[in-house]
Amino acid sequence: MEKRVLIYAPTGQDAVLASKVLELGGVDNLITDTAAQLASELLRGVGAVLTVEEALSSGGLQVLGDFVQCQPNWSDLPIVLLTNRGPDSLSVRQAIGVLGNVTLLERPVRTLTLITSLQSVLRARAKQYLVRETDRRKDEFLASLGHELRNPLAPIRTSMGVLTHLYPDQAPVRKVSEVVERQVSHLTRLVDDLLDVARINSGKIELQRDYTTFAAVIGHAIELCAAPAAARRITIFPALPEQEVVLYADYARVVQIVANILSNAVKFTPPGGSIHVGAAVAGSWLTIRVRDNGIGLEADALKRIFSMFEQSRPPSGQIASGLGIGLSLSRQFAEMHGGSVHASSEGLGKGSEFEVRLPVVAAGRPTTQVAPDQPAGTADHRPKVLVVDDNRDAADSLQALFEMENCNVATAYDGCQAVQAVEAAMPDMIVMDLGMPAMDGYEAARQIRDKQGCKDVLMIALTGWGQSDARQRTIEAGFDHHLIKPVNFDDIKRLAGNRLHP
Repeated sequence: MEKRVLIYAPTGQDAVLASKVLELGGVDNLITDTAAQLASELLRGVGAVLTVEEALSSGGLQVLGDFVQCQPNWSDLPIVLLTNRGPDSLSVRQAIGVLGNVTLLERPVRTLTLITSLQSVLRARAKQYLVRETDRRKDEFLASLGHELRNPLAPIRTSMGVLTHLYPDQAPVRKVSEVVERQVSHLTRLVDDLLDVARINSGKIELQRDYTTFAAVIGHAIELCAAPAAARRITIFPALPEQEVVLYADYARVVQIVANILSNAVKFTPPGGSIHVGAAVAGSWLTIRVRDNGIGLEADALKRIFSMFEQSRPPSGQIASGLGIGLSLSRQFAEMHGGSVHASSEGLGKGSEFEVRLPVVAAGRPTTQVAPDQPAGTADHRPKVLVVDDNRDAADSLQALFEMENCNVATAYDGCQAVQAVEAAMPDMIVMDLGMPAMDGYEAARQIRDKQGCKDVLMIALTGWGQSDARQRTIEAGFDHHLIKPVNFDDIKRLAGNRLHP
């Protein structure tokens, strides 16, 4: 499908003659008789399109224009257009402007010219498909990399939690624990950014919209950037609306939009500098402005800073830190919400300003806070917990944290062991990894749920995979909750509710 030429010339003999010529040259082709058939076949796969000038007004320009407008970034569909002799008509000039990658051949066209022209554009098209395959493999690599990076982060965080519980009054332990927690949080954000790139490129991100307030969003974003700002003696000055501003949005993604921009401002503002965060509501739009007195941006940089993996370069010449994807993610998440992100600067050394626009639900309207449901209480004895993870360090460190909560904890290192452990002693709660050899967490959960008496066991999936399809699969397998590594033990305690402390 991807190597064929679609021919659209609904009148005359051009389509039949062109098809015979291409068959002689060994070029796979298909004649489409109507604009509707052309649109359908384009979606099935196409190497190039061969059409004629008079077909543009027969729905051809509309169909091709719609397809070109919606094609993915890797694609630049080649279109060979047979024109009439003489000056270019208005329809031809429109086609060039709308369709972009157009090759014009004036009729009558020599057979060899037609064959070689189409063979040439098909070779170029084949390279586009190679780019698509490279992008697909890159996205798979980023997703796998994120999963693998999460695995060692989890036992690092939980092990430091064990030390903090064991030595709560030891200042050196507390200091080291704070350092580890900051660095693990930083690494977690980098991993999250990498995974978001893969999810966006593969179309696997779906916004989880709900009602929230701008005050909650900006408070969380400033909190995320407070520590690095304090380390550089940078002061953040918020100037926010007095009235409550309600958003119907994905809370985590909107926090990410603002936090990425604010983090970028901290990175490129010299020590002792300042960052002003302002916001205002006009009509149905919330406008957020983040202005710093940092290194500023050149005019050329303003055009490229929102490109993936693009980094601003400090004027001193040192290498900029970070992955160069935060601003790109901010803009893409804003656009997914129907908003926008723009940057401006008066030049190097004169600071920068980023403007975020998001649609609002209402200004001054209170929201109702609903407390999360708590799991049903368990019997009045030491809670039984089963921890399942093929990463033994992760399993053992999590076991230690549960034991500090006065739980009776068993561990299993694969899905088969987990099923056997449930048969031996019914737990009140199971915390299980998904990606395990032999029997994965999905299958183990299904088998456990099918056992008599296991319907009320609280099951939490603890994994490095955060894609929406992974979450859906955990629900279908019988898990109650899905947490992403590295997890904060307080999150597990919150989900467990009174099962840990009946």
